[in-house]
Amino acid sequence: MAEMQLPAGKLAELSERFLQDVYSIPDGEKIKLCLQCGTCSASCPTSYAMDYTPREIIAAFRAGMLDRVLKSNTVWMCASCYSCTVRCPAGIKLTDVMYELKRLGIEYGLYAKQATAPVLSREFVKMVDKHGRNPELSLLGTFYLKTNPFGLLKMAPLGLKLFKRGRLAFRPSKVKKQYELARITKRLESKEGK
Repeated sequence: MAEMQLPAGKLAELSERFLQDVYSIPDGEKIKLCLQCGTCSASCPTSYAMDYTPREIIAAFRAGMLDRVLKSNTVWMCASCYSCTVRCPAGIKLTDVMYELKRLGIEYGLYAKQATAPVLSREFVKMVDKHGRNPELSLLGTFYLKTNPFGLLKMAPLGLKLFKRGRLAFRPSKVKKQYELARITKRLESKEGK
């Protein structure tokens, strides 16, 4: 895992900022009510592949251990299935917390160097902003070129099969009235900045 090269004071300041950002999402304050019962971890279909279980991430995050939270793969392994959220006896919207941690990690560049999910997420948003939808071939090409160029060669046979069956287009298509989507996105981003 990548080592975070932040002074202790800066890390503490960012931990407090991240905690306040999580509290500000709808029902984010409920993270304070975590019982550490483990229901979220038991419900999670990908917890077996995580460095720390969702329950451990909540505890570390609340304790201000931002480096542990962001250096782990846990937030990036979240399958967004909402099982933890549905089953949590305290009503914590853990999936939304995971999304917020991903967003903040990308915004501040705080994630493990070898982590590929932040690259995929950032490129996905760029493609959707540009085209209004996800052009799979462009996204995968850009992703592999930025993370593992040889992986692109490995995926070529599958890409060819998908193309032959009409499941993969070489040219990205745009949504109609792309300018409206751009206007909506800009307005949402301006409201987030307030």
